[in-house]
Amino acid sequence: MKKMNAVEKILSAHLVEGDPCADPEIGIRIDQTLTQDATGTMAYLQFESMGVERVKTAVSVSYVDHNTVQIGYENADDHDFLQSVAKKYGIVYSKCGNGICHQLHLERFGKPGTTLLGSDSHTPTGGGIGQIAIGAGGIDIAVAMAGGAFHIPSPKVRAIRLTGKLRPGTSAKDVILKVLEKFGTKGNVGWIFEYTGDGVATLDVPSRATIANMGAELGVTTSVFPSDAVTKQFLEAQHRGGDWREILPDEGAVSDDEFVVDLSPVEPLMAAPHSPGNIVTVKEMAGPKVNQIMIGSCTNSSYRDIRTVALYLKGKRVADDVEVGIACGSRQVVNMLAADGSLAILHSAGCRMLENACGFCIGAHMSPRTGAVSLRTNNRNFEGRSGTKSAKVYLVSPETAALSALTGTVALATESPVEAVPSPADFPIDDSMFLYRDTAGKGVPGTEIVRGPNIATVPKGEALPADLRGTVAIKVGDKITTDHIMPAGARLKFRSNVPEYSKYVFEPCDPTFHDRCLANKDKGLANVIVAGESYGQGSSREHAALCPMYLGVKAVIAKGIERIHRANLVNFGIVPFTFANPADYDAINEGEEVEIEGIRAAVEGDGVLTAKIGGREVKLVTKLSEREKAVILAGGLLAMKR
Repeated sequence: MKKMNAVEKILSAHLVEGDPCADPEIGIRIDQTLTQDATGTMAYLQFESMGVERVKTAVSVSYVDHNTVQIGYENADDHDFLQSVAKKYGIVYSKCGNGICHQLHLERFGKPGTTLLGSDSHTPTGGGIGQIAIGAGGIDIAVAMAGGAFHIPSPKVRAIRLTGKLRPGTSAKDVILKVLEKFGTKGNVGWIFEYTGDGVATLDVPSRATIANMGAELGVTTSVFPSDAVTKQFLEAQHRGGDWREILPDEGAVSDDEFVVDLSPVEPLMAAPHSPGNIVTVKEMAGPKVNQIMIGSCTNSSYRDIRTVALYLKGKRVADDVEVGIACGSRQVVNMLAADGSLAILHSAGCRMLENACGFCIGAHMSPRTGAVSLRTNNRNFEGRSGTKSAKVYLVSPETAALSALTGTVALATESPVEAVPSPADFPIDDSMFLYRDTAGKGVPGTEIVRGPNIATVPKGEALPADLRGTVAIKVGDKITTDHIMPAGARLKFRSNVPEYSKYVFEPCDPTFHDRCLANKDKGLANVIVAGESYGQGSSREHAALCPMYLGVKAVIAKGIERIHRANLVNFGIVPFTFANPADYDAINEGEEVEIEGIRAAVEGDGVLTAKIGGREVKLVTKLSEREKAVILAGGLLAMKR
């Protein structure tokens, strides 16, 4: 019998299509799904259109944690829609204020050895508890809730072997920044990172979850920790000991690659503007003045993280000219901080206690001032994501954030460490803000779906034509994120209204993109996007494909496309091409004519063709599975399901 690593054990138990050793793509059964409100509205509109009576997963949860600031009616409309859908179809509904989806799911639903699919790119947080947890577009979640398989490229597994033990003043955030320093934010598509080694046992579940969470910034499919005695203790403390099962790699199991991280010499690190992969040491950056510090988000909002901050701030006050905001991950965390006095410490120190929500991480509030230096414990520091384009955002650990809040400058936490926070033996349980748990999987037939004016119908794509004639609607550079394509912040409230939201496609790059696309569409011309390396990194937001599809985008031609975004392009009938010769990118100009004769035949065949762009011949490649070919030819997954 083959010796298997933890990834292989979980995947083999859920395999429904393909052979990971022989086929380029596999399909897996999904046990659990999660959505958040910014992506959930579209996922459930798509689920409705499939005509399924109820969800078919073991558990599906609808969280409200993104659009919680209700200025105008749009967000409130979405929340009413989501709650009524949950009641009707057998979905657990987490009310606004209950907490952040990934922290909550880890606490109350995450189960070792299962699969979790979520319409948020940081769903891999569940890997901290021994799940195969993957972020995807909303339509993939809709298909999973309807009982369909989820498809991924047959993965390669890289073992990240941890040895030693972290020294005081360092934490899990420094570990994942160390991994990012090695592997960067591109070139990791198709990999799953599995954390192994003696050092794993020194990390509690929240620390493991932090590392798995930021695997999303690497671009990997997911990250997975073993389910061991530490996992068992966490679940028993959450009164869920029955959900535990041991998931360990077999002795002698072989992975495709291995990287060793000795935890003992790891020093405090930070990601400098404007990429999670731009890693520097805190020591070399120590000294500069800081204007704002934000602590929390799905990456570092556990009891362990916020209690650590309180220990640093106990009996002290934050610097006079520094704004400090703290967003806990759940009500459970807040209740524990209130019980042990941490909440009073943080208030007395001058911190602003924010709602248990994603808020500041996605630029929905707490934007820094013009030109500010903002230290944040969240997971992304893309330019403008904070809501202030001129701000310089650095990603740091809670320890670095806390000590810097006291000094008003970038400070080195290892010089003044606090005592380690032990794993709680018992977590206080209050699930009162999870609605419809008693009807999970069954639903309440006859429930009327609430639809305000912000809830629009889902547009459907058109079948791929035999030939394509169009224009280069926009040319963008490397590392274009889904925040560039579909901005969040103030625009997030339009996600359930595609015609309205599409007005802001590529707004940070070119506010005229929407009008230009519609003008081309009126002339019968297809719109084509040309991009550099790592196109579509960041959030899982399917609107970065859905809204361009609505505007008549038929193809993306890039040097490289990230996994989730590529899948979303396919799901909405947009052909994801890459350059056979990346140097051809340099000669292309915005507005040039594009002719792709035989595009349909190429998609049906080997995916190789020669296009004419600006009169020049350019060889393009699209590597598609048979399933993906069928989806694109039909005009998208939803067109196939209708």
